[in-house]
Amino acid sequence: MKIIIKLLISTVAVMLSAYLLPGIGVENFFSALGFAVVLAIINYLIKPLFVFITLPITIITFGLFLLVINGLMVMFAGLFVPGFTVSGFFSAIVFSIILSIITFILESMTGLRKK
Repeated sequence: MKIIIKLLISTVAVMLSAYLLPGIGVENFFSALGFAVVLAIINYLIKPLFVFITLPITIITFGLFLLVINGLMVMFAGLFVPGFTVSGFFSAIVFSIILSIITFILESMTGLRKK
């Protein structure tokens, strides 16, 4: 049940983030839901490999290179979801930042962020 709630929160966060950022387009709720699912899978399977491979660059940039990795993951997930468009790399990076903030706020409000 907790996974479904987190997925719905991520979907709402995707829709809110796309609304706030003009470079991102989401056609409907189901496109946002599909994007949330695909991004969760990519973050679980592919992102750890990217982080490990780019660890020296991440250390040199004091972790800022993780923003680039997050932007790449957003663009990659956008390739698989019809109805979700990303206008550019910078939009993907800003979208990932806004998405993280909104997800954190929504999870805190619902009590999913308790220790």
